[in-house]
Amino acid sequence: MPAQAVTGGSVVTASPAAEAAQGGAATLAPRARLLPSLAAVYRAQLSRARVARIPLLFVATFQSVGIMVLMRGVVDGGAEARAVVAGSSVLVVAFVALNLLAQYFGQLRASGGLDHYATLPVPPAAVVLGAAGAYASFTVPGTIVTAVTGSVLFQLPLTHLWILAAVVPLAGAALAGLGAALGLLAPRQELATLLGQLGMSAALLLGVLPADRLPRPIGWARDLLPSTYGVEALARTFDARPDWTAVGLDLAVCAVVGVASLAVATWAYRRAAVR
Repeated sequence: MPAQAVTGGSVVTASPAAEAAQGGAATLAPRARLLPSLAAVYRAQLSRARVARIPLLFVATFQSVGIMVLMRGVVDGGAEARAVVAGSSVLVVAFVALNLLAQYFGQLRASGGLDHYATLPVPPAAVVLGAAGAYASFTVPGTIVTAVTGSVLFQLPLTHLWILAAVVPLAGAALAGLGAALGLLAPRQELATLLGQLGMSAALLLGVLPADRLPRPIGWARDLLPSTYGVEALARTFDARPDWTAVGLDLAVCAVVGVASLAVATWAYRRAAVR
């Protein structure tokens, strides 16, 4: 039967279903573009996190402030105080972006939630980047509160705390990518939770403690942790005359590690979604 037929002098066009029956399957709609998909996933994840994660964000902030209060009894000032305040501030990012995101993707994989995302016409990168961006954004209030409280507690200058506008997204991207990869690659949900907790503990021990007090092998492990460079960048800005070249290099390392970790997380998402 032709696609068009003449009936009573008028042209009648066959429906898409009829055309599909004649010539095969109908053409599927094009996949959504990356940026609109990313924005949609980001808004959805941010709304979900706002409701479910506020108590945990309070715990993360209270934990970091409590660590600084404890360290105040053994650290008077100088480089050690700068390391404590910077490490405690970035620890809030590690708690949410690494620990909670690893648990979230581990739960999503175990419950079959990845099947829902796999049916949507969105790029895998949009799912990973949207979730990572939402969790990283969620750490901003706690990081600011921790940094300001620590600066006042240890009598550090507040002048250059604007650097948090770069430290939080870059360190957050690196840690969120790592957390998502751990959650997606872990064979079991319980293992994803364990890996997220271990990652946050590493950020606590290696980020808050002054680097010159760590044994050399542990110092090497500290250099491999993505959050270390965010801690170093923030700590340098507490100097009277910050070395902005060194700060920029630390942030550049954070950016490179963030791109790499998010790429690995995207690959892990594709791998988990097809299984």
